Amino acid sequence: MLHLHLYHVLLYDFAPESLRGAKVLVTGSSKGIGEQMAYHYARFGAKIVITARSKDTLQKVVEKCLSLGAQEAFYIAADMSNESDLDRVVDFALKKLGGLDYLVLNHIGSTRIAMWDGDVEHAKWLMKINFFSYIQMAWKALPSLEKNKGSLVIVSSLAGKMPSPLTAPYVSTKSALNGFFGSLRHELAMKKSNVSISVCTLGLIDTETAMSKVKGKVNMPAYPATEAALNIIITGATRQPELFYPCHEWYIKVSHFCYSLIKDEKQ
Repeated sequence: MLHLHLYHVLLYDFAPESLRGAKVLVTGSSKGIGEQMAYHYARFGAKIVITARSKDTLQKVVEKCLSLGAQEAFYIAADMSNESDLDRVVDFALKKLGGLDYLVLNHIGSTRIAMWDGDVEHAKWLMKINFFSYIQMAWKALPSLEKNKGSLVIVSSLAGKMPSPLTAPYVSTKSALNGFFGSLRHELAMKKSNVSISVCTLGLIDTETAMSKVKGKVNMPAYPATEAALNIIITGATRQPELFYPCHEWYIKVSHFCYSLIKDEKQ
């Protein structure tokens, strides 16, 4: 069994059976971490709605989820830059599942690994997908999550904690996520809400998209998407406020020499 899985089981007393029949919506779930989360939830016997842009890919993921043990699995194709699609996705999940226990926000807009060239429109577009869509979907789902003592699970990045070169617009979106949902967690606690918020800070994960973007540009270890996905799920299920993956100590270590991870552009 994965070592970090064991770490969370022992530290937070994770009960896999708690996810059997859980009603889950996962965004950005046609590939990468989101796809792996869908498969893990399926193995736990959850009821799942997945969403991304590619209808054909989503259909294949749903079929695999059902074969792995999902009680129910549905998909809805949507564009996270389209505000009407955001509400449509949540409404679809509420209707198909009869409510939500977990809203896992994982989608992301494509970004460049390069010096910022002054393209404000791209930065606005990225903020729309990586930040504003998250808070809109969270607000839409909150009444059902409140009713079910549910959880908001936010997939963020080390970039939001540790500004680094070549990713200024992306870093800004993740910093916004961390700040907003950290504040919202306090507000929900002040209102004695039943909803937990877990912000999951990830390092470099070995997804196809991430690897293609950083190739030749950073010297940094990449970690397995399937293990990251499992840790995210356990963090949400145990209602922990934060996850640092691969671990908190790794984040602290990296923060001290982050700029040395970027190759000298003059070489």
